[in-house]
Amino acid sequence: MHPYSTSLVHRPPRWRAGRWLAIVAVTMFAGCAGNVVQQGAVPLRPADVRARIVSLLPDTTADRPGWAVDIYAAFAALGIDPSLPNICAALAVTEQESTFRADPLVPNLGRIAWEEIDRRAERLGVPAFAARLALKISSPNGKSYSERIDTVKTERELSEIFEDFIGMVPMGQRLFADRNPVRTGGAMQVSIAFAERHAQEHPYPYTVTGSIRREVFTRRGGMYFGIAHLLGYPAAYDKPIYRFADFNAGRYASRNAAFQNAVSLASGIPLDLDGDLVRLGDDDPGKAGSTELAVRSLGRSLGIGDEAIRRALRQGDSPEFERSDLYAGLFELAERTERRPLPRALMPKITLHGPKITRKLTTEWFASRVDERYRRCLARAAAPVAPERM
Repeated sequence: MHPYSTSLVHRPPRWRAGRWLAIVAVTMFAGCAGNVVQQGAVPLRPADVRARIVSLLPDTTADRPGWAVDIYAAFAALGIDPSLPNICAALAVTEQESTFRADPLVPNLGRIAWEEIDRRAERLGVPAFAARLALKISSPNGKSYSERIDTVKTERELSEIFEDFIGMVPMGQRLFADRNPVRTGGAMQVSIAFAERHAQEHPYPYTVTGSIRREVFTRRGGMYFGIAHLLGYPAAYDKPIYRFADFNAGRYASRNAAFQNAVSLASGIPLDLDGDLVRLGDDDPGKAGSTELAVRSLGRSLGIGDEAIRRALRQGDSPEFERSDLYAGLFELAERTERRPLPRALMPKITLHGPKITRKLTTEWFASRVDERYRRCLARAAAPVAPERM
């Protein structure tokens, strides 16, 4: 799977462990993600960074040197500092999402796929038997679509089935239009829509084999886009757990949940702290969501009109929002009302839903699990290196 030949990666000498611990002491995880190494600092050699990555990967990981090459290449291509906190953050998410499998197995994926097909058919008024009958025709690999779905094991395989079905069968266009229902993939389970947008805005460092969607299911592409989503934006969080929550709930969801909390305290209107500030795709001011309506109730106190409120809230997925007059004014009002400082980041309160989820899970559960793995990674880096036997 990996296109590069890799040389033997040796364990770094013991003195390097102290060097890495020094980096931990001076690096602010939240503020430094996405930044290049500070001017004047002596950069580590790529071979040293790859060796450190190898030492931090779980012992059960297959082809640890190959993983280290792809992880380091992602940091280098994205211009993100491969500091110990940043590396441990990427490793923690990957371990949580796939246990370091580029295209992880998904239990009962065939059944999940059939349920999704039946739901879409019902929503469109298509009889279930008609949809299933259409899937009995032969696909490009000679097997019927039904046979391929029955035996599918990974999201990459399922994505390819749907791509074939949508592109070649009229029923596929009717059920799915041009939207493949497989929306995440790869070792970090990154959003394919995010990967496609990112590739339009930034040069992808590899030759694309087929499509960006297919690249997400490779080890190199999954790590590149996953690290971009996790670390490729500035966020002034005081704890990394909020960035892990953002990875699950969307960029700046933790910051936005704190803003919603401040709105609720200032207005007295209860709000869901989900990090969504506006209803996406809704440009009609008459159809404002609950957060926007609560902010509007404070408009006179803030000296901000409805249109300006809408413009500011629509910046909720960017760093510009916290530099807006609305953000500053709202927190000033809320803290004056509460007579105490308010947090600038809170865990979004989101219950996770999806065909693969079979029990009650939340964004907080996900972020906490990743944070535990992140701390174990840092502890592993801090552990003394045993002397090598002669």
